[in-house]
Amino acid sequence: MAGQPLHPARVGVVVRTKNRPWFLRRTLRDILAQDYADWEICIVNDGGPPEPVEAAISETAAAARQRITVCHNPVATGRSAAANLGIRALMTEFVVLHDDDDLWHPSFLSRTVGHLDATPLDIGVMTRTEIVYERADGEEFVEVGRSPFWADLTEITYADLLQVNRAVPISYLYRRALHDEVGYYREDLHAVEDWEFNLRTALRHHIGFLGGEPLAFWMQRQGVQGELGNSMFALAAEHEHYDKLVRDEALRAYVLQNGPGLPLYLTRFIQDEVSRQLDERRSLGQHLTAAVRDWRRSRRGR
Repeated sequence: MAGQPLHPARVGVVVRTKNRPWFLRRTLRDILAQDYADWEICIVNDGGPPEPVEAAISETAAAARQRITVCHNPVATGRSAAANLGIRALMTEFVVLHDDDDLWHPSFLSRTVGHLDATPLDIGVMTRTEIVYERADGEEFVEVGRSPFWADLTEITYADLLQVNRAVPISYLYRRALHDEVGYYREDLHAVEDWEFNLRTALRHHIGFLGGEPLAFWMQRQGVQGELGNSMFALAAEHEHYDKLVRDEALRAYVLQNGPGLPLYLTRFIQDEVSRQLDERRSLGQHLTAAVRDWRRSRRGR
């Protein structure tokens, strides 16, 4: 335990990390650069050695160290369990997951807290996000490009979340009381745990959205594997596996309750509709070629 907060803060920041001291140092600088200062941090060191984590904390200002706690897991427990451990260690009004490799705009906390204070019916708020590509440069990482993440996003809806997640944890501040209602992150999911949690949330509550300039930055390192990799790429196979698992669970629960009629109809209808639309997109030349080919086959068959 690196320290105990001197007073309860409004915002609890959970930082998941393992064997990435350079990223952890960058993340701590990022949080300390916020123009909103009523926060506490819980660092969950999920199976890495404690010394590098403690060293990174010791480099922060003394006042900041008093608001940082750290949980050292002797063995890795996984992304979801690490998130839950950090959340349970914090008794704050709001919570946000700030993974050790992502970043914020300096006003992320002030603007998200301001939104939730002004909009009490929103259970949380997501912000516009920008993808930042980076590559290794010696022992550090440097930016090499950017691209928008869901550039046309204007609101968060349950219907859209059914298709695919519209946010990443770094962009989402929410009321901690939500966990008392819908539960915590599923610890049997080692990927897409945030998407599954967002589905449970959006089914019951409205999630706000802050457009305009990006306030959250999702850092990506294509081609980098292992502990320094971005989970989107390093855990791509697990994302696919757990996405299918969540969908299949939901489908089976629906069929048990309502019977297979609608899913059976929709699976065939969608297949036929996709085939029809693909056929319509074929050029006139392709249609003529196919017609000639069919005519020749019919002539040969006489």
